[in-house]
Amino acid sequence: MKQLKFILIGILFGIIMYKSEAASWYRIYEMFQFRSFHMYGIIGTALTTAIIIVQIIKRKNIKDTSGQDIQFIDKNRSITRYLLGGTIFGLGWALTGACPGPMFTLLGAGYWTMGIVLVFALLGTWLYGLLRNKLPH
Repeated sequence: MKQLKFILIGILFGIIMYKSEAASWYRIYEMFQFRSFHMYGIIGTALTTAIIIVQIIKRKNIKDTSGQDIQFIDKNRSITRYLLGGTIFGLGWALTGACPGPMFTLLGAGYWTMGIVLVFALLGTWLYGLLRNKLPH
C-alpha cells in the first residue's frame, strides 16, 4: 500500500510537470537562452518551497513515515565537485532538453526517444558510483 502512495505522488508530479510546461524542450531552450522567466519561476518556486519545508522539518523535529528522525547531513565543500558536476549536469540538460524529473515525464507522455536518454542517465549514475572513490571531491 505504501508503494501505491509513492506511485500516485509520482504520477501527480508528472502531470504537474507536463501541464506547467516544465518538461517542454522549448521552455528549457528559452531558459538557456535567457529569453523567458517561465522556467526560472518554476525553479525558484521549487527552491523556495524546499527551503521552507526543510526549515519546518528541522524546527518541528518532524519524523519520516517510519517514525525515524529526518537527518540532514552536511556535504563536503569543494569547488571542483560543484563546478565539474554542475557543468556535466548542465551540458546533459542542455543537450537532451531534460533534467531527471522531465525525463520520466516526457517518457510517460509518449516521447520514446527519452528512453535512450534515461538509459544513459542511469548508466552515468552507475558509472559515477563505480568511480566515485577515484574522482576529485
